[in-house]
Amino acid sequence: MNARILVIDDEPNVRAMIKLALQHVGHTVEVAGDGSLGLKAYADGSAYDLILLDQKMPGLQGVDIIQRIIRINPEAKIILITAHGTMDLALEAMHAGASDFLRKPFAAETLRNAVQAALTKERSTDAAIPLSLVCREFTRSTINGFSMDFDRELEDATSHERIFIFNVSAPSAKAVPVRILLPSYVLELVYAHADTERLPGGVRFWQALCEEALAEYLWESAQLPSAGQLRITDLTANLKHWIDSVITVSLAEENGR
Repeated sequence: MNARILVIDDEPNVRAMIKLALQHVGHTVEVAGDGSLGLKAYADGSAYDLILLDQKMPGLQGVDIIQRIIRINPEAKIILITAHGTMDLALEAMHAGASDFLRKPFAAETLRNAVQAALTKERSTDAAIPLSLVCREFTRSTINGFSMDFDRELEDATSHERIFIFNVSAPSAKAVPVRILLPSYVLELVYAHADTERLPGGVRFWQALCEEALAEYLWESAQLPSAGQLRITDLTANLKHWIDSVITVSLAEENGR
């Protein structure tokens, strides 16, 4: 699919690299050096199929620009690029309307994968699903060009580890299964951190926790886990924050009923 793409980034070398990499596969690419110029070039949105947008620029930041573009065109497809990314930023950008996220530095193939994924995947505009249910549902989006869909849950008869299997795909490759291993002692760590005996969502909570861990890995590594397997061995700062966010929103929802 040859597309019309607008690149908004304040770094000339990044703009040049992106433009060359995408023109090489047939896309038409225009560039802008900051958010104000980018919004002026975007106009009513009819000239572009996709926007690639840096988060950290002088003046308007990436998430601010996403919000303005979505007001102009709710169907806009946007990839946020950042060298300072956190999962919190990814969540904020997703809720603002981003279709995908790229973490600098990235290879030309990773860039092209993300572009192809954003162009071919249906744009979701559903912002009404509560956080405690979707739990940062990155299955509605893509991370560094990868998308993932939950397949099934298993339990190891010997170790009693819970195993959550996701089918993970990049646009240029067939979907492959990735196993997320959740040891029983990590479950206890989660209960201890949450300081509760009842976690929101039931089984879906654990599926979403594994989904979050996989999304974090794809965000940081831009590649599949070695041997198609990722074991959660501890609660990272991101996972702790994720648990806190889910519980906080869940309590707010219960109090609002």
